[in-house]
Amino acid sequence: MKRFVQIFSRVFTFKLAKKWEIRKNIVYTLWISKQFKHFGHNSGINKPMYLHGGKYISIGDNFHCDHRLRLDAIDAYKDQNFNPSIIIGNNVTIQKDCHIGAIDNIVIGDNVLMGSKIFISDHSHGDTSISSIALPPIDRSLKSKGSIHIGNNVWIGEGVVILSGVTIGENSIIGANAVITKSIPANVVVAGNPARIIKEIF
Repeated sequence: MKRFVQIFSRVFTFKLAKKWEIRKNIVYTLWISKQFKHFGHNSGINKPMYLHGGKYISIGDNFHCDHRLRLDAIDAYKDQNFNPSIIIGNNVTIQKDCHIGAIDNIVIGDNVLMGSKIFISDHSHGDTSISSIALPPIDRSLKSKGSIHIGNNVWIGEGVVILSGVTIGENSIIGANAVITKSIPANVVVAGNPARIIKEIF
């Protein structure tokens, strides 16, 4: 067995494996791109992607995402119906293990860079009312406080959480593990939980 592995590793080199992975992702992108409302030119997806409601999702040009991106545009949940929309602009790059979920509207502008393990959601399971808390979380109605808008040229660090009803102004930087519960102006650096402005960008 060891001898076989040694021979195989000489024939199927790391460089060759990378080329094979690139070709697989090209084929995967061609297949899954048909599920979207719009899928821009020169855009690529590293498999696997977890996609729900692709017909409500538009992707711009030169988009790239790493492994295990999850996109959920939810039009129905139990007895509720929604009109979701996710719009991702041009030149957007998303790293591994990110989740974007909408029952309302999420817009991500152009030239946005996102780190890994980012969660963006315009909804939650229920609220803090007595009638809601009386139910198991899975049985609670989905609630949204409003849409999410992320401006152009925003850099979102690792592990960030962005919640409903939030606007992030252009050119802003969101520090790693920040939790965004309120709107952020343009040209600032924010960090913390809940996030606060720590620097202005001039």
